[in-house]
Amino acid sequence: MKSRIFGRTGHAVSEIGFGAWQIGGSWGDVAEADGRAALNAALDAGMTFVDTADVYGDGRSERIVAQVLAERGGKRPFVATKAGRRLNPHVDAGYTAENLEAFVDRSLKNLAVERLDLVQLHCPPTETLYRREVADAMEALKAKGKIRDWGVSVEKVEEALKAIEYPGCVSIQIIYNLFRQRPSELFFREAKAKGIAVIARVPLASGLLSGKITAATTFAADDHRAFNRHGEAFDVGETFAGVPFEVGLAAVEEVRRLVPVGASMAAFALKWILMADAVTVVIPGARNAEQARANAAASDLAALSDETMAAAHEIYVRLIAPHVHHRW
Repeated sequence: MKSRIFGRTGHAVSEIGFGAWQIGGSWGDVAEADGRAALNAALDAGMTFVDTADVYGDGRSERIVAQVLAERGGKRPFVATKAGRRLNPHVDAGYTAENLEAFVDRSLKNLAVERLDLVQLHCPPTETLYRREVADAMEALKAKGKIRDWGVSVEKVEEALKAIEYPGCVSIQIIYNLFRQRPSELFFREAKAKGIAVIARVPLASGLLSGKITAATTFAADDHRAFNRHGEAFDVGETFAGVPFEVGLAAVEEVRRLVPVGASMAAFALKWILMADAVTVVIPGARNAEQARANAAASDLAALSDETMAAAHEIYVRLIAPHVHHRW
């Protein structure tokens, strides 16, 4: 497993990390035993970065991470969590120093640590990022020793560019994959210039880029791929990367022709993301140990050719960009 430096923090992390949303909830029934097995397999495969959030399963994801790490012992991986989405309603006014500290205190308990490695504002309203007092609140938590560093998980490139204006922001988590290529146009350049770590989420477009989903695939009622197709519960860009389902399936068939012999489409899609040197870590999820091991294997794939990268971009421009490029 190859490593990359996590921006200005200087920490080396595996270039493929473990996205812990699936073991928390909103992906259908994932048994706790399967979630624990998936995380153990990821760590065994060399992943040293885990991304979770306080709202994934109402803390279930954080607690599973804590239990697995306690049982394993030894050197801990870098664990990033998030705060803000527990607000109900989720509005700018809720981003107060008091609320953020309460969320952090809860995550400290769930993760069973005295200090959190990284806390990311969890896709806050755009206007929140224009209030310096929110950044000041995160700096205060850092000064108290409750967090080591803070960053922001965003929906839009605009939000990412605003967030990195704050000197204390060390990382941005953003959707970046074969179906969401806009971050590479401007944001990546700015992030590199400022030493910002970039966490690429939704790398497989909610499973579309695994190549295993078909028009006949059905999803459980509590799977966001069933209940958030049109943004009913949260930003639609989190579900299939915001691409209309049928459009995504058609594009997948064209992408399939680019996959090297012997590689899975999922591994190819992860390697495509890692071809961007501005990306620090990509965080695919996994429902079981087999998926976690398959994700880790992408680090060993050979670099993709310029011709393959160009062909992938052409598919995006022709089929996908009209639906997503202007929105996020």
